[in-house]
Amino acid sequence: MATFIHFKDPRSEALENLLDTLEPTPGTCIFIDIINSTADKYKCTPKQWIRKLNNTFNFISLLNDFPNFVVKGIGDELMLFLPDKDLLTTSVFKNYYMLLLEIYATLDNLKDHPLNDLFYECKVGIHYCTDVYNITFFDGVNDYYGTDIDLAARIMKMAQQNCIVISDAFYKKVIENINSLEEPPSIKVDEKISEPIIEYFKGVPEPVKYRMVNL
Repeated sequence: MATFIHFKDPRSEALENLLDTLEPTPGTCIFIDIINSTADKYKCTPKQWIRKLNNTFNFISLLNDFPNFVVKGIGDELMLFLPDKDLLTTSVFKNYYMLLLEIYATLDNLKDHPLNDLFYECKVGIHYCTDVYNITFFDGVNDYYGTDIDLAARIMKMAQQNCIVISDAFYKKVIENINSLEEPPSIKVDEKISEPIIEYFKGVPEPVKYRMVNL
């Protein structure tokens, strides 16, 4: 659970001591955004769009496998943070390549689902983070703060329908996993990854590389 930070004295020595003990929590930040759900709310009855949201969230296996790692929900967009210590020790995904493969397969299935009137399509942004702290300023709420969380949110803005946008940092983790395989991967998702794209994001002092994974 996140470290709760709540000190009314702005010069609190206790706060200083606490901050000295904080360690970063490396892991993968994932944003998932439901597409066209806002417009649907004006065209459909509440029963229809609520059912479609329910079906879509249940279809995304990542949410079922890691329900405790959903950090935030803003409208129909979710943020998940998977710490390395949890992702790399689970029997579900085991590494970053398997994580990307699962997300790719989920979006691909949603795109081509024969009952598309019961599901929404999604777009996804993924960033591998090192400058992240598991802290919260609200008691009982799990949260993460750091430059990499801010960067993950900016990278997500580049995502498009039926597409996954990944940071170059996450891409390198995926390639490391693929290169360590004894046999070539059966699904060549790495062949669908674009060349790096360079973007200058507001507030970020250095240019950022990201890549598109097209379905």
